[in-house]
Amino acid sequence: MEGHVRKRGEKWYYSFESASVDGKRKRIERVGGRTKKEAEAALRIALQEYNNAGLFFEPKQISIADYMEYWMNNYVKIECKPNTQRIYGDIINRHIDPYLGQFKLNAITAQVLQQHMNQLYAKGLSKNYLSNILGVLSGAFHYAVEPGQFIKENPMVYVKMPKCAFKKVETDHKVITAKEFNSIIDRFPYGSQYYIILMICFYTGLRISECTGLSWDRIDLEGRKITIDRIIVKHADKKWYLETPKTYSSYRTVPIGDKLLDSLKKHRKWQLENRIKYGEFYKQYYFSKSNMIYGYDNSIEYKTTDEIVDFLCTQDNGTLVNPDLSRYCSRVINYDLGIQFNFHSLRHTHATILIESGANMKDVQQRLGHSRLATTMDTYVKATEKMSLETVDIFEKAVNLDLPTKK
Repeated sequence: MEGHVRKRGEKWYYSFESASVDGKRKRIERVGGRTKKEAEAALRIALQEYNNAGLFFEPKQISIADYMEYWMNNYVKIECKPNTQRIYGDIINRHIDPYLGQFKLNAITAQVLQQHMNQLYAKGLSKNYLSNILGVLSGAFHYAVEPGQFIKENPMVYVKMPKCAFKKVETDHKVITAKEFNSIIDRFPYGSQYYIILMICFYTGLRISECTGLSWDRIDLEGRKITIDRIIVKHADKKWYLETPKTYSSYRTVPIGDKLLDSLKKHRKWQLENRIKYGEFYKQYYFSKSNMIYGYDNSIEYKTTDEIVDFLCTQDNGTLVNPDLSRYCSRVINYDLGIQFNFHSLRHTHATILIESGANMKDVQQRLGHSRLATTMDTYVKATEKMSLETVDIFEKAVNLDLPTKK
């Protein structure tokens, strides 16, 4: 049975046909919410209730634990990306169900929820993680009000982050110096499986999931640009999937300069030579219908039915260098070279150098794929503070006034 949604006035409605009575067809229509997405969610709920002859849970009886499972199945697993699903599920299993699961959904109070948040703070959870828990609870209860219509009011609107003093923890990512980066490339030179990842992340500021998800059809050597429109993510089944970026701003095209262009051309040559060297044993990757990526040997006959993924970041035998494998590179740089390093350091370094060199902040924001300019400025506050001081010097040098002094 299918249903439809439509907008009438300021509200969205859902409708579906019920079974015929006395040979007459009847259409059921109800208010679904203020947005199309809310109406579609309400339609799914209504169809479930109707198809199960109304044998659905009673709002007065359902526990928070059962409702959280319902919310995960009917909203999170439909609307959210797999990594978000995993994070939400982990929060529910660790910090919601064990403490709040036995309460009835329609009986829980803002006071109880606030006490729970305060207790989680007392356990030493970070402010960011507490914000995530608050977000899960707020989203779940909002859905219970609308489109779920299981409760009349969202108690989470009265729940706040604990007002205790949080320690200000600065995520002080290391800015890699030119000398240090030369040492890193000396350790992982051209011909190393990590060479091209290091070069791309340093010269573009890409995230590691964006870099390792690149394929050659996203590289325009003639136009000197890289298109970022997908990332590589490991799901709960331990398999790797190519997915779209989480935010619209992460879709972007990044121009590249001479150094990286030369490295990409050399790397392409290295890959093609390895294809010849390994022959039928060279690892090739394909899409499954679910966008899972998997490898076959070239000798598998039915491989031709699937779309090839020509990855950029590979080992010499064609095996994909995924974000997990890149951790070895980080360990070597940290322990063998004595340089404080993770791949996000290269993104941080790229942005910091641009900002301190006077690049336009809006251009830096777009290059990094930040959704808001404030995110860029807050993340690189030290660099912007240095720019502010330099701006003062620039102004004074520009006017260069020899002001008279009163005797």
